[in-house]
Amino acid sequence: MAAPGFWSQPDHARTLIEEQKTLRKLTKPYEAFATDLIAHSELLELTDPATDTGILSEISASLYGLEERLRALDASALFRGKDDQRGAILTIQAGAGGVDAMDWAEQLERMYLRYLLSEGYDVAATDRLEGGTAGIHRVELEILGPYAYGRLRSERGTHRIQHVSAFDANGKKQTSFAAVDVLPIHPASAVEILERDLQFDTFCSGGPGGQNVNKVASAVRVTHLPSGIVVKCQRHRSQLQNKETALEILASKLLQQQEDRKEKREKIEASFGHQIRTYVVEPYQLVKDHRTGYETSATKKVLDGDLGGFVEAYLRGATTSDLQRET
Repeated sequence: MAAPGFWSQPDHARTLIEEQKTLRKLTKPYEAFATDLIAHSELLELTDPATDTGILSEISASLYGLEERLRALDASALFRGKDDQRGAILTIQAGAGGVDAMDWAEQLERMYLRYLLSEGYDVAATDRLEGGTAGIHRVELEILGPYAYGRLRSERGTHRIQHVSAFDANGKKQTSFAAVDVLPIHPASAVEILERDLQFDTFCSGGPGGQNVNKVASAVRVTHLPSGIVVKCQRHRSQLQNKETALEILASKLLQQQEDRKEKREKIEASFGHQIRTYVVEPYQLVKDHRTGYETSATKKVLDGDLGGFVEAYLRGATTSDLQRET
């Protein structure tokens, strides 16, 4: 940063500073763990087993805390994807199932919000379309923080629920679907976007918010004419901030579109036969991931945001597969 000309390209400089902050957040737990481990080791060497029983008891008790920290560091080592360290855009779209599917999409939104907030991430909806009767048609969440994409990439796919629908007068069991898509956030400068290819529109933001909601046209809609991709952002009170965020999301979606074509990745189908995970509420309790085989009967806990087991099972499976391909 002290190099001559560092600030001659402000966008590039800001990107490097953000990367530096992210790297510091990632390395800090390792450095702190190493420091504490060395301190305990040195103290143990100076301790006399015959006379310093009190100190030995304290060291023994503290080892449990060190073990938990080591487990957390071991889990973080699973994030080996090239974009795992980035923030993420998570989109939930109601699929087959009518009003019940829209209600299911909203339940998934609540589940992910609880999980992400418990992990300390900064989460906000950049776009949200509510259902006419209940639930939501669609929601797009921006998640900021280290390894947001790494934690969420396991969630991409179709999620199915089997339960007794609150919207069925006969109380029959209903199966509904929702599509979840996840992509890493890239800076707007990561892909070349020509100004002439963009159409900007402003509108009044909706939903709960400050005094300017539905009064000031602070929300921004950006249409990328060549691809047809439309991005909306109403997260901030400032139109300029919403525009900057929308351009970041657009760049991320354009890069993801290129990746999908390269990898020949199919579009997510929110219907029968495409589910990656099934949530059974009636007549028994079970959540099962069909890719990893990981399952639990604690359905309520999962819907309340307890997704750690599913995330880790997917990452360990993906890591194993990657290592097998390398050999």
